[in-house]
Amino acid sequence: MNATTENTSVDVPNYRNTWSRSQRSRLDAIKGPRFEQTDLEAQPRPLAAIDLIAEEPIRYVEGRVAVCHGGKGALGHPQIYINLDHPGAHACGYCGIRFEQKHH
Repeated sequence: MNATTENTSVDVPNYRNTWSRSQRSRLDAIKGPRFEQTDLEAQPRPLAAIDLIAEEPIRYVEGRVAVCHGGKGALGHPQIYINLDHPGAHACGYCGIRFEQKHH
């Protein structure tokens, strides 16, 4: 593979492969007449949230239930309640932020 082909085959700069079985690679998704005159090198390549969310610190909660609403008001997600009875961190199903119960 030459450098140009290698750069365009990577879906995002910080993650080498697709992270879901249903996700198509960047080159497979951007095909056909709609994209034939598109310069893929000039297209934005945002970082994958899968690695960025892993860098977020775990939020420790006093009680047995954590509440997550995604932050930023209307730009967030529906408010959900996360049961923290079992030990360890528990991730929000929408945004991936992890919560854990504080030990007394």
